[in-house]
Amino acid sequence: MMLNVLLVDDEPWVLEGLRTMIDWNKYGFQVCGEAQSGPDALRFIQEHRPELVVTDINMPVLNGIELIEQSNQLLAKPPKFVVLSGYDDFSYAQAAMRQRVAEYLLKPVDDDEIGELLVKLSRKIGDEIEAEHHQAKKELLAVSHMMNRLIQGEYGEAMEEQIKRSLKLEGTSELQCLLVWIENVFDSAEVSPLLTRGFEGETGCLFQDGSGRMGFVVQSGASVSGRLQDAAIQIHRELTERLDGPVIIAVSEPKRSLRSIRELYAQTVEVVERKRCLGKSGVFFYQECIRPVNRELLLQTFKTLLETLQEGDPEGITACVRESFGWIAAVPVELEWVKSHVADMEWSVCGLIKDLNGDPAALMKAQERQLGTLGEIRDYRALQAYVERFCLQAGALLSELKLSSESNTIYQVVQYVDREFRGRLQLQDLVRHFHMNATYLGQLFKKTTGKPFNEYLNDKRIEEAKRLLKRSPLKISDVALQVGYPNTDYFINKFKLKTGMLPSAYKQDAGNSPDGPMGER
Repeated sequence: MMLNVLLVDDEPWVLEGLRTMIDWNKYGFQVCGEAQSGPDALRFIQEHRPELVVTDINMPVLNGIELIEQSNQLLAKPPKFVVLSGYDDFSYAQAAMRQRVAEYLLKPVDDDEIGELLVKLSRKIGDEIEAEHHQAKKELLAVSHMMNRLIQGEYGEAMEEQIKRSLKLEGTSELQCLLVWIENVFDSAEVSPLLTRGFEGETGCLFQDGSGRMGFVVQSGASVSGRLQDAAIQIHRELTERLDGPVIIAVSEPKRSLRSIRELYAQTVEVVERKRCLGKSGVFFYQECIRPVNRELLLQTFKTLLETLQEGDPEGITACVRESFGWIAAVPVELEWVKSHVADMEWSVCGLIKDLNGDPAALMKAQERQLGTLGEIRDYRALQAYVERFCLQAGALLSELKLSSESNTIYQVVQYVDREFRGRLQLQDLVRHFHMNATYLGQLFKKTTGKPFNEYLNDKRIEEAKRLLKRSPLKISDVALQVGYPNTDYFINKFKLKTGMLPSAYKQDAGNSPDGPMGER
């Protein structure tokens, strides 16, 4: 890990020389900022917390010694300071040493001298950081043990006194809990300093729960409640800059008494789980995230999902699943209740697959191999992944089965029309015979044959009439009856519209043809 160094001097050319002439990376440092005045440097130190500050002594407004004094007073852990001074400022350098300055250097800076100094400081700062991390882990382990006992419901008078002493929380104070969830594996050492620093000067305690998430219970007086959101947002910003993947910070509502810690923690877990399953990142407050339950609306989301699944559009299915779980994640509903309705949906889908002569058991076995069983799911994120995959696979299977069924059915419909066209056949007869929706059957018939049903039927009858007129001695009225036209005038009109000739003229032409009935030998 590179250590951060801040360069401070009121002369720009000096800053440029310090930045460019020294190979900071060689010694494990990186220049994180520059300041040309004491006040600017102090603000930067408070905000960015560099491990090392190299500063001039003689600066207007706030000189180097005053900058060191104020940093030591304001910060629990001030940076190491290296003071730059001219030969005539040696008395200042002595004062700097009394302020626990790591070292001072005379201008102009000697490359070998500063190199030796940076090696020494790098080793010293590294040792201190390692010692602090070790101590912090010991303290975190002890506090986490106590907090997890509270979270699990252990409580009593002796426990309360121990909490007051160890966690430094007042029993009647208003408390709030923050919980940090990070997608990728992380070291608690990366998170704990940010949480501690975010609420520096406030009464509270840092802990790590049984799942490895970092939490912070803060005693929310007026000063904290006014800045809680800003502190959480700042912590989130720093974490997302340092770590890959989404970061969720959940904040409970305020409650009084140490006994409420369990409930406050449960609120933050609920928020984290709901936002995590949606892949969200940000700072979320329990009061804003959790709405009253309307189970009827929740049931409607499953009805809509089932309808979307049957349409078979993968993009539509994915969008509907995520929208459904967005709604589910926003209300305090039990996971088992949601799972029970997922099971109902599975049952309905399996019934649809079976009705289309599909194999629902094969679908469920493939689902189990991929994501396990529904009963094994323990959080909303896993449930969303389970439902999304099931719906996509079931939607694709239903589409395939419907296509196969439709192709087979419409083939039977066309064959039926080809056989029965001589009778009084109407679309409604097909609807009743094949148990299909009239509009859908009409659309499918046209898609398959290229013609609307009535046009196809009329063309079929006219073709048969032409054959009879050519090949038989039947009268026009008899031909009309034979091909399904009880009304002779209606037949004549339809025949002329299709062929451009009257049936009698067509028959006469056919009789004069060598191939006609009169020309046959």
